[in-house]
Amino acid sequence: MVGIMHADVTDAAEILALQRLAYQSEAALYGDWSIPPLCQTLDQMQQDLQSMTVLKACDGKIIVGSVRGLVRDDRCELGRLIVHPDCQGKGIGSGLVRALESALPQVTRFELFTGSRSEANIRLYQRLGYSAFDRKCLSASVELVMLEKIRL
Repeated sequence: MVGIMHADVTDAAEILALQRLAYQSEAALYGDWSIPPLCQTLDQMQQDLQSMTVLKACDGKIIVGSVRGLVRDDRCELGRLIVHPDCQGKGIGSGLVRALESALPQVTRFELFTGSRSEANIRLYQRLGYSAFDRKCLSASVELVMLEKIRL
């Protein structure tokens, strides 16, 4: 049984290791192993844990997923949704997003982005009620899809 709870600074190294594992498929999809999730340092991860709402999904004592939300006024930038490759397709990612939304009742607009080639990610977010509102060129080979969910 996977449980979802708030992460803290003591989880930084384990979440960072999982993030590096989970983002290998994205790096391969774009042929770019210098994407920010793969280059984040432990210090930066610790800062994220102190300045954002970070949730973790645990199977026993092992972290198998995580998500972050940066709240600004009534808006939340949702990011770095990760699930261990062996645990994908079991609803953990959806559960993390829903738990983050529930943990932030003051937020009326959630925003996130993913790569335009990351079709499974886009489908997941659309199933959760997110819709595309913009596209941005990150580089010659990477286009980002910006998605939002408005909560009334």
